[in-house]
Amino acid sequence: MNKITREHYPAARLPEDLREGVDPASTVTVTVTVEGLKRPERVLSLEEIFAARRPPFRTVEEIDTDIRRQRDEWDG
Repeated sequence: MNKITREHYPAARLPEDLREGVDPASTVTVTVTVEGLKRPERVLSLEEIFAARRPPFRTVEEIDTDIRRQRDEWDG
């Protein structure tokens, strides 16, 4: 089980739904526990992950062209 605890956490930084009824000037202890993690039935190899990708696959040149076009839009 994964568990994260933060002590002396500023209440003002809590999400709005957790701040309800808490003085924003105070500090709190926050504990997050991951529930119900399911282990995969089988772990895929890197080769299987790559083989499962869906086309279309873009070439390096297509990706570069896309990035250059987006940069030109930002500068423009």
